[in-house]
Amino acid sequence: QVQLVESGGGLVRSEGSLRLSCAASGFTFSNYPMNWYRQAPGKERELVASIGSSGSRINFADSVKGRFTVSRDNAKNTLYLQMNSLKPEDTAIYYCNVRYLWSNYWGQGTQVTVSS
Repeated sequence: QVQLVESGGGLVRSEGSLRLSCAASGFTFSNYPMNWYRQAPGKERELVASIGSSGSRINFADSVKGRFTVSRDNAKNTLYLQMNSLKPEDTAIYYCNVRYLWSNYWGQGTQVTVSS
């Protein structure tokens, strides 16, 4: 079965950096685009970044452009989100996501907290 396991979250000061990872299993990782979403308290889940199956076709939410980068290692079945110049408004639970066989799959999420 599809499994997505995020890691790398934590508490960081404003302007700090974190690197999130998402280990994927249960499907052919290299064949599918992947996404990072986040959900802040009291807000809807929002798309942060997307990456195509080969690592091309990268898109970011306007709020993170120029600060976040997304990458993947298809040999390791792992998705990454490098977050730089973090702001308090980036505080959220971050989830990786794949749409596989017409269903959406999510990890358990990893908490990112940015203090001012």
